[in-house]
Amino acid sequence: MTIGAQIYWLVILSMVVACMAWTVTQEEIFGEWRRYCMKKSRTCGNILQRKFFYVWTCEYCFSHWVTLLLLILTGFRLLIDDWRGYILAFFLIPWLANQWMSLYRRLRVGIKHENALAEEVLENSEENGG
Repeated sequence: MTIGAQIYWLVILSMVVACMAWTVTQEEIFGEWRRYCMKKSRTCGNILQRKFFYVWTCEYCFSHWVTLLLLILTGFRLLIDDWRGYILAFFLIPWLANQWMSLYRRLRVGIKHENALAEEVLENSEENGG
């Protein structure tokens, strides 16, 4: 695979990982499951059980498991055409996915902040008869 094709696949796979990790660990559609896992990650007696449930609440941890699944499904290798390419991809894809998630989080915070400011301006204009 050419370096250009590898970069293309790297970007696409990291976005898929970011989307899946963010959705499972942050969005309300999985809220009940996440709250259950959070509780179990604190109360289970066995450390392996606690870690299993914790993975479902942490986007960084979960992104590694999603990456592992995608690497199995796609066979994507980075730079080197043997097992070392899998290792490189295994660490780079979640890193890049977490950069996408950080960017997305910043954008969401910025949008929420702008919406709050707009509501405040609207309330002030209504109070002042405007």
